[in-house]
Amino acid sequence: MMDRLPCVLLSSTTDIRGLYGDALEAIADRVEILDHPAENPERVRLALGWRPPADALARYPNLAALCSIAAGVDNLLACPGRPPDLPVVRVVDPDQARAMSGFVLWHVIGHQRRFDAYAANQRDRVWRRLCPRDAGAVPVGLLGYGKIGRRVARDLAALGFPVRAWSRNPQSPDPGVIHHHGPDGLPAMLGESEVLVNLLPLTPETRGILDARLLSRLRPGGFLIQVGRGEHLIEADLLAALESGHLAGAALDVFATEPLPPAHPFWDHPAIRVTPHEACDASPQAVARTLLAAAEAVREGRVPPDTVNAARGY
Repeated sequence: MMDRLPCVLLSSTTDIRGLYGDALEAIADRVEILDHPAENPERVRLALGWRPPADALARYPNLAALCSIAAGVDNLLACPGRPPDLPVVRVVDPDQARAMSGFVLWHVIGHQRRFDAYAANQRDRVWRRLCPRDAGAVPVGLLGYGKIGRRVARDLAALGFPVRAWSRNPQSPDPGVIHHHGPDGLPAMLGESEVLVNLLPLTPETRGILDARLLSRLRPGGFLIQVGRGEHLIEADLLAALESGHLAGAALDVFATEPLPPAHPFWDHPAIRVTPHEACDASPQAVARTLLAAAEAVREGRVPPDTVNAARGY
């Protein structure tokens, strides 16, 4: 029988074993799952983590890969003590793109069809039909055009929404999508958009990108769907854009501080919808598949699949 490759679970915020234990048990014949702090730390070759304790990586000198439980890896790249050459592996899950697309479509259609107004009318027992808006009159801009962004763009276009997408580098867009890229392309995309969907990874260049200047470039009455990272958003600038009326509303799934503090103004703002960072969690099976592929690569002396470019941050 092949020796199992030891893997330690590292998180200061998430019960990884509780969430993914059944799926990890299915690969237990090839990967030995250990809790932190693990005995004999020099044996440990893999780590599966999310927001690891600050001193955790220093305990395991022979790590060959650090795997995320999600598509995002910014918290792992920023972990103190991470050797710069330690591969960081993200989860790639086709079902995650579908889940994200459904979440985004829910909010885009809600804005287009004015579902918030109808909910308020129901509370007030008011029977009032609102003037309908065709999907073609509600252009949607996407910040980020990777695998998830492409799925979101295709699904929006199929429903008749005009779709624009922006990425740092040139891309070949899907049918029905107008693509912009680079610094000059961002203002052009924003000026053509009423709804803005943020799907960007968190990098030094994108931190704080959702600021007053960017939001002001959206069409009046715009709507923000924030599903990237909490650190992308300057919260005070969003509140100011809503109070001025330039933005009609926002749907926020990610926050700089999570859980969102009970006294935070987002909770009570009538134009903001809050969800608890659950737009598109990777399935436990996808997490286990990613970990197993990384273990097999480490065993064979290869770079694990879906290792991120640490310089780019994704």
